[in-house]
Amino acid sequence: MKLKEGFILRTVAGQTVALPSEGVTNLDMMITLNDTGKFLWEKLTVDAEKADLVEALLAEYDVDRERAEKSVDTFIARLKELDFLA
Repeated sequence: MKLKEGFILRTVAGQTVALPSEGVTNLDMMITLNDTGKFLWEKLTVDAEKADLVEALLAEYDVDRERAEKSVDTFIARLKELDFLA
C-alpha cells in the first residue's frame, strides 16, 4: 500500500498535519499526526505492506508486537476512511 499523490505534511502550531497539496477547502481532508503517525506516513510514501510498517515501528520504538500491529491497523483504517491510500 502507498499514499496517494498530492498530500503534504506541514507543522502548524507544533503539530504535524497532512493535507492535500492544493490546499484545504474541506477540513475533513486534513489529519493531525502524532510522532508515530508521522513516522508511518513517511514509510507510506513508498510502497509498504502492513508487516513492513510493523517491523519499522518495532525497530524505531520501544513497543511490543501486539501494540505495533494495533497502531498500524488503526492508522491504516483511518487513512482508508479518508481515502488517502492509492
